[in-house]
Amino acid sequence: MDSFNTSLEGGFVLMGFSDWPQLEHVFFIFISIFYFLTILGNSTIITVSRMDRRLQTPMYFFLNNLSFLDLCYTTSTVPQLLVSISGIDKTISYAGCMTQFFTVLLLGGTECVLLVMMAFDRYAAVCRPLHYTTIMHPLLCQALAISSWVGGLVNSLTQTVLITTIPLCGHHLDHFFCDMLVLLKLACEDTERIEDNVFVAGAIILVCPVTLILGTYVLIVHAVLKIKSMAGRRKALGTCGSHLMVVFLFYGSAMYTYLQPVRGYSESEGKFVALFYTIVTPMLNPLIYTLRNKDVKSTLWKVFGKGID
Repeated sequence: MDSFNTSLEGGFVLMGFSDWPQLEHVFFIFISIFYFLTILGNSTIITVSRMDRRLQTPMYFFLNNLSFLDLCYTTSTVPQLLVSISGIDKTISYAGCMTQFFTVLLLGGTECVLLVMMAFDRYAAVCRPLHYTTIMHPLLCQALAISSWVGGLVNSLTQTVLITTIPLCGHHLDHFFCDMLVLLKLACEDTERIEDNVFVAGAIILVCPVTLILGTYVLIVHAVLKIKSMAGRRKALGTCGSHLMVVFLFYGSAMYTYLQPVRGYSESEGKFVALFYTIVTPMLNPLIYTLRNKDVKSTLWKVFGKGID
């Protein structure tokens, strides 16, 4: 318990990528660029969708929410990482660590649920096109978005309460943010029960949404196969391709990290995978949606004074 009190008073040292000191300057440059592109891309999506009435639809309502989440999600970890890599300050207080832990889980959990809501929107668009506007009423869209935040909040609160009950020994976290698996490795006591609870929570917030999304796309594919024209099939699948790419990128890296035993967790490997789902994926999401969407590209051209008819 003395070690736990020490952690409370002194906080933690985020080791980040100090194992590769010769690469820290390179990491700083690339992460800064990725962070800038993430802010630029997601802010552009939000701005453009508000400027063009064609983009004020349920699909873009959810895309706006996804962009906002990605902005917040990346910002919850990257500024701290850049400060740490630059060598200015690698420490974080216990309260700051728990706040970051709670925030990352809240935003990540919310995105997990939001991607399910986006799949439902695609189902309504492809399988119920004549009733789409009736089904995806603005009030329902708002309720689904709020439900995503509630789901993320419940997951975050549950896991934060679990981690704060564990006495921790030591100050050094071999990661660039306060992550559950790394914190569990500092535990002064056996954490088997906690690990089981964390695994169950991870399965609920990751596996259940993926199962629902895949089930939804089975129905979508079944509906698409009934469309006789190839052009109609391409159009229907085109609206879903971007969403599926985002799902695979986000869930793939998150499930690889959190659905494994704590004892088998590799900090070095975990840091690079975490870079992918906290920085790379949020940066790619705007590109995935804009490159595959004619309406967004058209509006972007108009914004830059190169409007197309």
